[in-house]
Amino acid sequence: MTDTRTPLEETGTYAIGARPKGFSRILESIMHVGRGLLARTRQNGRAAEHPAQALAEQCRALLGHRGEATGLALANEILADYQALPGDERVRFFELLNEDFDADTQAILEAARAYERQATFETRSALAKAVEAPRRRLFRRLNMVPDGTRRLVKMRGELLAVIDERPDLKALDSDLRHLLIAWFNRGFLVMHRIDWNSPASVLEKIVTYEAVHEINGFEDLRTRLAEDRRCFAFFHPAMPDDPLIFVQIALTNGTEGAIAPLIARERQIADAREADTALFYSISNCHDGLRGISFGNFLLKQVIEELRRDLENIKNFVTLSPVPGLCQWIASVSVDTLSEPIRGEIGAVREILAGLGSLETAGLSDELESALLRLCAHYLLNAKRGGEPVDPVARFHLSNGAALERIHWKADCSPTGLLRSAGIMVNYAYRLNDIEKNHEKYFADGEVVASSDVRKLA
Repeated sequence: MTDTRTPLEETGTYAIGARPKGFSRILESIMHVGRGLLARTRQNGRAAEHPAQALAEQCRALLGHRGEATGLALANEILADYQALPGDERVRFFELLNEDFDADTQAILEAARAYERQATFETRSALAKAVEAPRRRLFRRLNMVPDGTRRLVKMRGELLAVIDERPDLKALDSDLRHLLIAWFNRGFLVMHRIDWNSPASVLEKIVTYEAVHEINGFEDLRTRLAEDRRCFAFFHPAMPDDPLIFVQIALTNGTEGAIAPLIARERQIADAREADTALFYSISNCHDGLRGISFGNFLLKQVIEELRRDLENIKNFVTLSPVPGLCQWIASVSVDTLSEPIRGEIGAVREILAGLGSLETAGLSDELESALLRLCAHYLLNAKRGGEPVDPVARFHLSNGAALERIHWKADCSPTGLLRSAGIMVNYAYRLNDIEKNHEKYFADGEVVASSDVRKLA
């Protein structure tokens, strides 16, 4: 898809897809000089027998470099060589960063003793310097090259892909995550509305990144960006053409209880000015490397303000959300932890599901409906881990100050919807006068604010 258009809408300090070309040219010019200097100082080619070890040596050299040109050239070379590593060598490189670029324990102890003897600004600064692992300084230097931020985000995504099997690498992830939290501070983010006039490169990424309800090509996307729909995304100046997170909204009259009519390609487009409800039906995080760095709560609140300003008729702000952990919880929860009525429900549902073999739409019988709705209500209200709901979507909306409003049967009968939540979806309501109060109840008391209908089900 070739983009020959210019953005018609600019809601932040830079246009979607804009690049700081002048500054990039300056950096490229400096790196060009640096590459020449590096070539003259190298007598021998770099060892290729152990690529990860060779790359670690380059990182040590970068930390020792003081020259700007050679430093930028070397940093760019390191990121390029990292991308060329095969998978097993990348894991080895992570091991070397974790082990050889960690803080020096002896230096920390000596600095701590010096601070204990004399608590001054100098000794405190020396202690802070000793505690910081050299790899943090390495990541900061790598971040200075063109596209360095994006490449480091991708690196963290690749680290997270192996970290479950390699929990010893969590210290490395902690340092990289610490820096990304600072670099992706809310103050740096800019929200843009995505519409059919947005750059083609951005539209392509929306199709690719959609994680909740698949977008099947550009005609499908055109429907989701119609007059009675809205899409907003957060961008970062270092990744101006690459959304970090985006939300899709249907402008409706009243609250919908099923996803299929909202995303149907063949549907009648309504007049947005006649809608009274903004229905948030999809929120997608775009980069695995930014996992654990929260943008969604800021995005939703800013979108609500934007909609209130532009469409005065919108009075209700609700979601139509999946319950992605429900079926897994039903299948795996220990019945010994449940009360007698819920224990009976779990046993009955497990027996029915075992007989079905797999959940098909026709298999969602009245018998299953009654039991599954009750189990879903119990799951969302009472299934906790560390004092918070087990379900990740529930944690997100409830911590933002929403209230659990309603549970819908046969709301998402797609294969994914059936597999994860037996087709059930729920509404979380964002009532503007209650958001902060609900937020405080959630964090102070662990309370799940829910409607009387949901509580009766449970």
